[in-house]
Amino acid sequence: MTARFPFDNSYARLPERFYTRQAPAPVTAPRLLAVNTGLAARLGLTLPEDDAETARLFSGNALPDGAEPLAQVYAGHQFGGWSPQLGDGRAILLGEVVAPDGARFDIQLKGAGRTPYSRMGDGRAWLGPVLREYIVSEAMAALGIPTTRALAAVATGEIVVREGFLPGAVFTRVAASHIRVGTFQYFAARRDVDALQALADHVIARHHPQAEGPLGLLEAVIAAQARLVAQWMGVGFIHGVMNTDNMTVSGETIDYGPCAFLDAYHPDTVFSSIDHYGRYAYANQPQIAVWNLAQLATALLPLVPDRDEGIEAFTAAVNGFSDRFDAAWHGVLRAKLGLATARDDDPALALDLLDRMAANGADFTRTFRALSGPDPALARDEFIDPTALDPWLARWQARLAAEGRDEPARIAAMQATNPARIPRNHRVEQAIAAAVADDLGPFHALMAALAQPFADDPRLAAYEDPPAEAERVTATFCGT
Repeated sequence: MTARFPFDNSYARLPERFYTRQAPAPVTAPRLLAVNTGLAARLGLTLPEDDAETARLFSGNALPDGAEPLAQVYAGHQFGGWSPQLGDGRAILLGEVVAPDGARFDIQLKGAGRTPYSRMGDGRAWLGPVLREYIVSEAMAALGIPTTRALAAVATGEIVVREGFLPGAVFTRVAASHIRVGTFQYFAARRDVDALQALADHVIARHHPQAEGPLGLLEAVIAAQARLVAQWMGVGFIHGVMNTDNMTVSGETIDYGPCAFLDAYHPDTVFSSIDHYGRYAYANQPQIAVWNLAQLATALLPLVPDRDEGIEAFTAAVNGFSDRFDAAWHGVLRAKLGLATARDDDPALALDLLDRMAANGADFTRTFRALSGPDPALARDEFIDPTALDPWLARWQARLAAEGRDEPARIAAMQATNPARIPRNHRVEQAIAAAVADDLGPFHALMAALAQPFADDPRLAAYEDPPAEAERVTATFCGT
């Protein structure tokens, strides 16, 4: 069966200074590791029936009809430091497909070879980061959080040199688009107002059609990012590298490099091996988001006829992030506590719980899942000092009683909000280590366990356990 992709490549119709046209570099011996057939159907793709042909397709050795491969250029602030030119240093955008429902998606190969933006890199990816992104992005999708998606993973049969000699792989990523805050920054830094206008028009038409002009676009991106970061924090997710080139204007999570999930809760938790000063710690994510959005506002400013009026309006919009985030975050916390109505003191109740969890080493996911059950007192087992939870439990139960919600409804609502299973860092690392030893069993088992994260399943209880001391992951890596 011939592969068929319903391509309509709107980004490739933008001016050529937005990208470099380039085909993926062939690999030696492509071998299919995983393919997401459900996502392929969602996109309206027809894939080859033969695994070898599918591997050739998703390694870049064969291109589907209608592909217009290119590497996108962008800039960005990385850990606060300005980089005037970044871009797809190891990724090739094959093109955009229009799904049966009319939605538009990018299809991109990561690890597809050098581009003009590689900055002395080899343009390749090794197996570990490919499987990490596959696992975490699909887990985030199952959790209901806006995210890029995993379509395929292919081994290349080649060796990649990182901290050692490692097996190479190519990851196929699907996104609403790969347009970033840094894409706007690139053209703003070059005072290319025509390109900025073309990019803004493209993004409004593609992602935020209700937006009017640059201010409307900025406000739409601010709203999307406020919701997204609140959702991240609701499942204990730490992005790890919130550079402006890793923030999409669509509001999707992108670039799962040194990302991780909380085990024991503490607001200052950092996993990323390159985040030496905790810039992107769990609790810092909202303030970093607003910093990034201020950079987007600065980049959009040349599109406003009156600069002074633009500065005033854009400043007000960026300052409004705090209220938008607080509303989203408090809504997430109310849902996690089973509260169907809003009261002024609800945020204080939720934050008191988090403070007690931090002081007692309580596991983030297991504590909220235990509270979601018919016997919420089981959450005490997650605390070093179980009695530390008792005063809070009494207040919470009084708040629930005042609301009058029946118990089955509370349990159902909370269990649909608080997952039983997340991609525990040690499980991800175990799956990668096994795959490097040519055993994909743990990877596929983990993917199956994460497919329905809110459903109780005694057979999957081991995936709910926190790591043993010897299994704890204290640092995660970007893979480049």
